[in-house]
Amino acid sequence: MSTTSTERTSTGAAGAGTPARKPATMAQALNTALRDALREDPAVHVLGEDVGTLGGVFRITDGLAAEFGDARCTDTPLAEAGILGTAVGMAMYGLRPVVEMQFDAFAYPAFEQLVSHVAKMRNRTRGRLPMPITVRVPYGGGIGGVEHHSDSSEAYYLHTPGLHVVTPATVADAYGLLRASIASDDPVIFLEPKRLYWSKADWSPDAPERVDALGRAAVRRSGTSATLITYGPSVPVCLEAAEAATAEGWDLEVVDLRSLVPFDDETVCASVRRTGRAVVVHESSGFGGAGAEIAARVTERCFHHLEAPVLRVAGFDIPYPPPMLERHHLPGVDRILDAVARLQWEDD
Repeated sequence: MSTTSTERTSTGAAGAGTPARKPATMAQALNTALRDALREDPAVHVLGEDVGTLGGVFRITDGLAAEFGDARCTDTPLAEAGILGTAVGMAMYGLRPVVEMQFDAFAYPAFEQLVSHVAKMRNRTRGRLPMPITVRVPYGGGIGGVEHHSDSSEAYYLHTPGLHVVTPATVADAYGLLRASIASDDPVIFLEPKRLYWSKADWSPDAPERVDALGRAAVRRSGTSATLITYGPSVPVCLEAAEAATAEGWDLEVVDLRSLVPFDDETVCASVRRTGRAVVVHESSGFGGAGAEIAARVTERCFHHLEAPVLRVAGFDIPYPPPMLERHHLPGVDRILDAVARLQWEDD
């Protein structure tokens, strides 16, 4: 399946009884997912800094406090460790808290709670105390944010056993993956690509697509020359690169991981075994990043099918740069195509 950065889909004429589709943003889909979860399950509570009256910095929780009251959509003090610690207690008493961390780097003060309690509680109690906590983290660059506002912190969470780590790249997945995360009895780090909040697709809030279970990747574009393995904000960039690659005679497949933990080895490895080449693309720093684990897994499982080493295109190993320089820091079409060209060269 091929998509673009605006996730255009062909919907055709709506038949009798078919909910009408109209352009919607990822932000609207996330808001709808939270609203539907609050309506359907009284155990669901939303809490975080400015999520109530303001509706969140990115307006993802807009209108929820007015509809459900501030007891279900609660503004908290500026204390991330306290917010997540409160959520642990709520989950222990049978609630399903959905926590918003205002920006990626703002979540770090809560990391001790996350590692020591959120990730371990279910294992520590031999399953008697599930931890149905969803931690929403706006992450990544591309919005001209200053320091502490554009981190890609997924590697920290990937390395913490007991956590699921999920990130949508499409409007439909924003709804479906968030609903599945809230329904999970395990804690989920739900990474929201800030630069995709305003991406659009034809989507029906009256009949949104549901995701049955976390841990399944999606092939966004089929191809035969090489596989681009990516997730979150890098998916539209890889799709753009795949379209540009046709001018060079390359037919690139694009796999959107959707879920980093659990990881879909089956879909990823089936693609790489078919194409024989792979490039992993993500915004976070390359050294010790998610791409290193993905490249290792692919190499271990697909070694005899690989025609060239698995390559990575990632952010540079530096603190996130000032806004005027982020276009050089983030993986772009040219850097991705350069990596693909190196794959072809290795084959020669």
